[in-house]
Amino acid sequence: MPNTESAKKRVRQGIERSARNRWRRTKVKDETKVFLKAVHDGDKAAAEKSLRALSGMLDRFSLTSTMHRNTAARRKSRLARRMNAMSAPAKG
Repeated sequence: MPNTESAKKRVRQGIERSARNRWRRTKVKDETKVFLKAVHDGDKAAAEKSLRALSGMLDRFSLTSTMHRNTAARRKSRLARRMNAMSAPAKG
């Protein structure tokens, strides 16, 4: 149990930050699901719109302690590959 006022404040701040980070991660996961559904359905316009929104979200959240910038870059790269594969002609 925290005894000093500063320790109590740190506990409060930690709870607030955890909630904020959880909210941000949930937003990223939800938007990722929207993008993947659009790709699965073959809706290129919806996928592009969702990818733009998701890329901006990842960029914003990577500037905070929620997500490392390399993690955001890796996710954006993988999503962009899916988008490009959707646009490319089928091989075979």
